[in-house]
Amino acid sequence: MRPSLPRQPFIVRLACAFGVRGWQMAGLFLAFALIAVPVMHLVVPPESPLHLSTYFITLTGKILCYAIVAVAMDLIWGYGGILSLGHGLFFALGGYAFGMYLMRQIGRDGSYQSDLPDFMVFLDWPELPWFWLGSDSILWVALLVLVVPALIAFIFGYFAFRSRIKGVYFSIITQALTYASMLLFFRNETGFGGNNGFTDFKRILGFSITAPETRVVLFALSALALVATLLLARYLVTSRFGRVLTAIRDAEARVMFIGYDPLWYKLFVWTLSALLCALAGALYVPQVGIINPSEMSVANSIEIAIWVAVGGRGTLIGPVLGAFLVNLAKSWFTVSFPEYWLFFLGTLFIVATLYLPQGVIGLYARLRAGRQRPPGNPTVGAASGAQPS
Repeated sequence: MRPSLPRQPFIVRLACAFGVRGWQMAGLFLAFALIAVPVMHLVVPPESPLHLSTYFITLTGKILCYAIVAVAMDLIWGYGGILSLGHGLFFALGGYAFGMYLMRQIGRDGSYQSDLPDFMVFLDWPELPWFWLGSDSILWVALLVLVVPALIAFIFGYFAFRSRIKGVYFSIITQALTYASMLLFFRNETGFGGNNGFTDFKRILGFSITAPETRVVLFALSALALVATLLLARYLVTSRFGRVLTAIRDAEARVMFIGYDPLWYKLFVWTLSALLCALAGALYVPQVGIINPSEMSVANSIEIAIWVAVGGRGTLIGPVLGAFLVNLAKSWFTVSFPEYWLFFLGTLFIVATLYLPQGVIGLYARLRAGRQRPPGNPTVGAASGAQPS
């Protein structure tokens, strides 16, 4: 009997998930994000053409957070076959949880010079609600950022997947959940600022939130979080778990017949995806300076699916590219032609669905394969159709 090889430690298997080329690309990206960007923003003088503006840091940091959400969506849609139209909820919940900490950091520097957040003073709240207790602690808030969205996703996913709700029905239910949550957060009595949400942040960990150094640190953390998300996602989809997950996506009934329970595989990747979205939301809020219920809008959740579709489902790096392409286009359109942005977005989704089913990554792969095919090489069909002499 052939002896079995010893199982490698988890950290080794995790590091091997990227491969040599993957680590090379990640190294180049991190060198740019952690070294080049801080130098070009903090050291290079503003009049130099090599200087990176605050606008660039904020915009790119925001899109890095969106890219994390896109990878999270790709895990459940590209590899699990679960299309969610409610991931904006988990993104916003992470943002609101961290926004509570940022609001407490304002202290008496607010408009009403009170220990309570300004919106609570305006609404005549006598004291902090019970769920705000401990929100001045970064460790407690970090726990809230991860636990609350994950718990909501777990409870929702358990009942949905146990009832075998799938396809368009699951998408509609997630859309309804997000819309109901948005309406709830719009109400002033919920204690989350109503339609204005949280804004006017001053400090984070005692440092000015608008200081260039703080913005660079938040940018770097977003870049590190994106690489870590890609590494974890790559490890999962190339593992035995990932193979079972894709089998559930392609033929769930057959997977059940051979003894696997799809419930726990789908529930795990669904909960993990929600947790990653919440992490992205927590990094997003201090960089853009505001969080309000509009982040839970159905349109935002649909836009997340468009990022993945445009970049290429089931590729991990494709959704990152899609998030950058769509949001850079959005930044330009909403300034130059704001009234046409939604028309462009809808057209882009239709074109991607009909003519680019594998997204930009799939188009690149086809073009590259076409260039590498030797000229004059007969195709398989021509060779099989040739008649013997």
